[in-house]
Amino acid sequence: MISPKNYIYFFTVCGFFIGLIFTVLNFSTPEDIVIYTAEITLFFYLLIHVVIMNFVDVKRFGGNSFNKEEYEEISDYFISELDGREKRIDVLLLEVEKMNIKHQLEIKNEKEQVGNGKAA
Repeated sequence: MISPKNYIYFFTVCGFFIGLIFTVLNFSTPEDIVIYTAEITLFFYLLIHVVIMNFVDVKRFGGNSFNKEEYEEISDYFISELDGREKRIDVLLLEVEKMNIKHQLEIKNEKEQVGNGKAA
């Protein structure tokens, strides 16, 4: 089923192109083309709003498109997953930091040993 917004978009664009074709064929000055194209587009825009108000049940579209409970469940699940992953990443970053410090100490010790070996 087509959403009411899509009807509005479609008929507004149709009104623009119909207005543009009509004004290019009937008027010669650029001001007239712009003004009458805008007026015809506005007419189509307002006409489709009247049609939607009278013939389309908007409540039927709104109720089916958004389920608040399901959205909240999914959001809570993703938040808990992200929280768990954040904690795991923090632990991994601490381990990497410890490994980095250990590696730097080993390099420093090797340099000292090499330096002491050359001096002797």
